Amino acid sequence: MIPLAIALGVASVSFVHANPHAAATLSRLRVESQDTPLAIDAAHPRFSWQVQSDQRGARQLSWRLTVATSPGLLDDGKPDIWDSGRVASPEPFGHAYAGPALASGTRYFWKVDVDTSSGHAARTASFATGLVDETAWAGARWIGKGDAGTRAAPLLRRPFSTEAPVARATLYVAAGGYADVTLDGKPVGPAVLSPGFTNYDKRVQYVATDLTAALQTAGGHVLGMELGRGFYGLTNPDVWHWERAPWHGEPRVRARLAIDFANGQHQDIVTGDDWKLIDGPTLLDDLYGGETYDGRRAQPGFDATGFDDSAWRAASLVPAPRGRLVSQPQPSITVATTLAANEVTQPTPGVYVFRFPRVIAGWATFVAKGRAGDTIVARYGEKLLPDGSVDVRDRHHYFKEGFQTDRFTLSGKGEESWHAKFSYKGFRYVEVSGWPGGAPARDAVTVQVVHSDVAETSSFDSANDLLNWIHRAAVDTVLNNLQGIPTDTPMYEKNGWTGDAMVGADMMLRNLDAGTLLAKWVDDISDARNANGAPLLIAPNPGWGDVRAPPWHAAYILVPWSLYLHDGDLRVLADHEQGMAAYVRLEYARSPGGIATTELGDWVSPETDPDGENAPEDKRVAATAYLYRMVTTMADIEHVLGKDSDAARFRGMADNVRKAFNQAFYDTHAHVYRGQVDRGYRQAHNLFALAFGLAPEADRGLIAANLANDVRARGNHLDTGALATKIILPVLSHSGHEAEAFAVATQVTFPSWGFWRAQGATSLWEHWKAASRSWGHYFLGTADDWLFGDVAGLRPLEPGWRRIEIAPLFSSFLDHASGSVLTPYGNAAVSWQRRGSQLELKVDVPVGATALVRLPTDNLRGASESGTTLDKARGVHVGKACGPGACVTVDSGHYDFSMPATSLQ
Repeated sequence: MIPLAIALGVASVSFVHANPHAAATLSRLRVESQDTPLAIDAAHPRFSWQVQSDQRGARQLSWRLTVATSPGLLDDGKPDIWDSGRVASPEPFGHAYAGPALASGTRYFWKVDVDTSSGHAARTASFATGLVDETAWAGARWIGKGDAGTRAAPLLRRPFSTEAPVARATLYVAAGGYADVTLDGKPVGPAVLSPGFTNYDKRVQYVATDLTAALQTAGGHVLGMELGRGFYGLTNPDVWHWERAPWHGEPRVRARLAIDFANGQHQDIVTGDDWKLIDGPTLLDDLYGGETYDGRRAQPGFDATGFDDSAWRAASLVPAPRGRLVSQPQPSITVATTLAANEVTQPTPGVYVFRFPRVIAGWATFVAKGRAGDTIVARYGEKLLPDGSVDVRDRHHYFKEGFQTDRFTLSGKGEESWHAKFSYKGFRYVEVSGWPGGAPARDAVTVQVVHSDVAETSSFDSANDLLNWIHRAAVDTVLNNLQGIPTDTPMYEKNGWTGDAMVGADMMLRNLDAGTLLAKWVDDISDARNANGAPLLIAPNPGWGDVRAPPWHAAYILVPWSLYLHDGDLRVLADHEQGMAAYVRLEYARSPGGIATTELGDWVSPETDPDGENAPEDKRVAATAYLYRMVTTMADIEHVLGKDSDAARFRGMADNVRKAFNQAFYDTHAHVYRGQVDRGYRQAHNLFALAFGLAPEADRGLIAANLANDVRARGNHLDTGALATKIILPVLSHSGHEAEAFAVATQVTFPSWGFWRAQGATSLWEHWKAASRSWGHYFLGTADDWLFGDVAGLRPLEPGWRRIEIAPLFSSFLDHASGSVLTPYGNAAVSWQRRGSQLELKVDVPVGATALVRLPTDNLRGASESGTTLDKARGVHVGKACGPGACVTVDSGHYDFSMPATSLQ
């Protein structure tokens, strides 16, 4: 079975040379995979850290965790909350708090003391608990407009004052929809489109923000808020029926500002009917349609002291959303960067098109000066129509009214600046009309790149510019689609399609610090199941997409497994084991004779309609292959959780499905997998059989040879859609057909990634054809898995990357490649290069991990490490031949291998 490359990475490849006298140090101290979190809900939060040492073979021997209410108590060795005692363990992550119950809304300090083979290391950090029970909200009520009235976004304000120096101040905000919050006229933090989006009948997220520094000045202050609709209160009808979601209502908010003073006093500012409210200048906000803003209705200074709010009315007390309040675990959505326009064109008089460097998700900021009532209309799109105008067509008629359009009416009071607050768009081009005073300057419109604040933690580089482009485009496109959940396109659907993120999860986890976001999204999948326990097509879900689609529903099983492989964390598996197992049993039970069916198969193969459809093949093959993958993965999950009898039952199911799959679809004479309605040879069917372990072992070589023959017959092209594209390059590479893999990967004619690039793409597309509806879609970009797992050659052999396989494709097609991932243990990196007749391989293995290194030579006598023969190199353990070449196992540290390059293909 093809190993999965599941990893995070780091921003650049760096190598640390060995120093046997260096001491150990600690970094990346985290609680629940967050840096210094302000609102942890978990009763038993998990601690993690990373150990660094320049010494080869360094390993953690034991750890001790202490928790206290002040750092001084930790320094004195007198923790007043919890002392784990010394625990012998090599693992630097996943250690759960086991002390007395933690108090709500309290800041704690924690210290980790580690003994390593390189010496002792210690470090202190902090975390705070959230508002874990109703009393902790200190009487805060849910407030809003009370009745729909107009569609305008409400403004709310609450003056208050502070007298003594503030020691700690934390603002907690929950919302149905979005709450844009200011303190004294300034944003309380960088978060936008906040709090996060959920099934509001099941969970409602709240966010915590530290306002200690902002409240150091005694005297009058004002909390101000503007409420946006988000997915809670959409009003524009759409095909997914978000406007009819069971939780649907006007935006509402609940907040508590908890202030602790240096003199020991405490003050709470909470939402209630003592807050004032008025309809604001945002007359309409719609996530899909855009926003309408009238600057003449602006309330400048409404969030400052001395403002006359006599015309405002009391906020209404409104019912709470039905879901339970939970702290937002995933990173907030923020503005990542601002881009300037490359050029401005005028396709027709009075219409101006701003072109930006690449396709992004976000919004535009407009700076203009004109008369009161002048209205700028801005339309956003990823591509242009033949006449040079922006393509904002809603060809599928998803929306009843409007699409990606903002309207900015000026107040006439000098130079004005505005951008949307409650809707983001997918686009490269902004078309403006109604610009006052003639043609706009190029810098009159800038754009902001907006996505979840997940750190980019990977690197990849090679001698081939196209492969490097694929990686960069993949990361950018994934980022555009991380909007609190993994979405499918920022321009059109903005939905959490399960199949899309299922194939993309490995890519997300390897390149980005996306673990908490995906773990939260697994909760969304669970919350969106139907009465029988089967997932729906999108999550969160307003009640749409209840169809049978095992390849899509498999996300409920495979994304948690990818999370486990990435970080070794069992909690997401344990939390969802019952639901996952019940769904897999359901899918097996409704598959007569072991053969499953599906509404969605290998979507958007090259010959399909560019607006999207299934490949012209028997969808039962994909359905049954994914049923098999789910039952085998479920068996592994049950085993990991210590439920071996359940694991055995799932393995029995797997045996039955595998037998049925081969009886129904495998031609034992031609060594080809076929369905009843296939149009010719189908690469996807044979890829599923090889990648998922369905094919008879003795026939794998023949099946792979037929696959390679078909690739060559198509002029070195793939013929795969969203599901099979993920596995075609690894399958070819691992079955002895590296040449075909490289030919497909570097192809520049249709269908290929190079074809996109030749068409001027800056991102990944939804379809192989140039007529693709969306140019901001990642599910055909999973070639990135192969770039790391094979070209660079970094793969996990054990969950959490405790054992790493380093097995680059030392191919004559390239003369160098490198990659790095940030594992739970630390940075793992590889770089290889041909220099004349020598092949050089550099390897970094983090403390606590080991690596199996595959060297492309049968004669280890010709290989060396840092100038020393392998049998004498410190930290290198010579093994036996393993396939073509030989294997060595290395301990943590940096290694420089050198060997003859004669074995390169």
